[in-house]
Amino acid sequence: MLNPSEIDALFDPDLPAPAHWEQQYPARQMPAGAEVTRFCPSPTGHAHIGGIHVAAIDSAIAHQSGGLYFVRIEDTDQAREVEGAVDRFDRAFRHFDVASDETDATGLYGPYTQSRRARIYQTYVRELMRQGRAYPCFATKDELEALRADQLAKKLPSGYYGQWAPWRDADDDAVRDQLAASVPYVVRFRSPGTDAGRIVFTDRIRGSIEMDDNRADTVILKTSDRPLRLPTYHLAHAVDDHLMGVTVVIRGDEWLSSVPVHHQLFDALGFPRIPYAHIAPLMKQEGKTRRKLSKRKDPEADVEFYAQAGYPTEAVLYYLRGLANGRLAEMPLDQALREPVRLEECGVTGALVDLAKLEDICANHVATLPGTTVLERVKEWAKAYDLPLAEVLQAEEGLALRAIAVERDGFDNPRKDLRMWSNFRTHYGFFFQQLFVPVADPADPRFGGLAPDVVQELSRRLLDRYQAIEDGDAWFNQIRAVSAELNFADSARTYKQNPDKYVGSIKEASQAIRVLLTGSTRSPALHLVAATLGEAEVRRRLDAVRTV
Repeated sequence: MLNPSEIDALFDPDLPAPAHWEQQYPARQMPAGAEVTRFCPSPTGHAHIGGIHVAAIDSAIAHQSGGLYFVRIEDTDQAREVEGAVDRFDRAFRHFDVASDETDATGLYGPYTQSRRARIYQTYVRELMRQGRAYPCFATKDELEALRADQLAKKLPSGYYGQWAPWRDADDDAVRDQLAASVPYVVRFRSPGTDAGRIVFTDRIRGSIEMDDNRADTVILKTSDRPLRLPTYHLAHAVDDHLMGVTVVIRGDEWLSSVPVHHQLFDALGFPRIPYAHIAPLMKQEGKTRRKLSKRKDPEADVEFYAQAGYPTEAVLYYLRGLANGRLAEMPLDQALREPVRLEECGVTGALVDLAKLEDICANHVATLPGTTVLERVKEWAKAYDLPLAEVLQAEEGLALRAIAVERDGFDNPRKDLRMWSNFRTHYGFFFQQLFVPVADPADPRFGGLAPDVVQELSRRLLDRYQAIEDGDAWFNQIRAVSAELNFADSARTYKQNPDKYVGSIKEASQAIRVLLTGSTRSPALHLVAATLGEAEVRRRLDAVRTV
């Protein structure tokens, strides 16, 4: 083992002792029972909806207990870091209301980015080396590959242990020779090795778990040939969660198998163990099987998918809460967002993300919102994703509110075609002259095969007698009268009984008028559409097809 002075020479001579950091980050003064949680994304790609799922649980567990929640960027894997990823995370956290309670500007336990905490980690690595609990390893990538190949050939567990850990008990002079020659090295944690047995611990979601203890010597400090020596996640999270006062670590279950080495690190560092709660990943149905929701394969895995489509934020959060705790999915949205999330109720198998179900939730929620709220939310979304629509809504607020009110205000069963804010242009855009293209071609396929001259004559005759009548039946009688004059049957049934006798039924006639007024074969009640458009605009649209 290297002597203390040789170990200290591997580090900055001004590196503080552990007591310095303990003093700089004193124990938090929190109310009894208050939880401190953290969400720690790695900026190696797009924000994943599964990350928002975990962050929302983190935030809920902290806030409902009177505690606090913070975001810590785990950027120690700088080779894989994607430019702009941190900014995307910030936008996503704000969008889904899981922004950090503490930041570098406001918190006392920062920096909240791991690459800026390098000196802290080096202090503790040096301390582990002084205690003989860590050592330098000079094995090259090729040598490590050869060790793994030998283990594979012998059908043994892979890892750096036993006879496959050549630098664990290397001769001190051999270590000094490598250091003198400036051979790059990593620092490994000294595990119990092959003497490791079994351990039992309690996961706050999964209960009591028993598994093999760790026997591999895990890398805790990355290679010395880089200017900024950063730790691996294993050491960094143990140091940070201790110093930053975390009371429960809520993270993805891909880390469950690492609990043994993490407990060993907490013990070696002299830190009290922090409870873990491992969240199952979000899943996707693919045929008869389920698989993890993938950023590479599934658009809905990317948080930006939800923002761009304009899913109402509170509806998505409600849906995610329901995936975490099934009882919350049975409650009304407002209640579910107030009720506590319980770790012990989180499932141990991944919940299925069902976009159809989410859209139904969104539609039901939007139907309960006042028109003014809907308009403000659509405008907010459009400013980011559909600027021409935003400009129209700003100029035509009165018309927009009247359009939103159609088949909503005063209806026991309000329309639910608006599921996402991006639907607005499709379902409401025809109300606005700036967004609507009048249907001028009488042979347009939307007329369902009616003869062009019949379409034109239908439009002309309705124009000649058109009146802006409030009563729905009276308004529709205008179409009935014109249809009868042009030999349309008074019902689909009558037409079906003798199709050669008529040019169509009242259904086809009214559908043609619907297309002229809305550009679509589906719309709210025509008399309500006409009342919202106003007589002048109704006439302009009816006239478009007959002037060809």
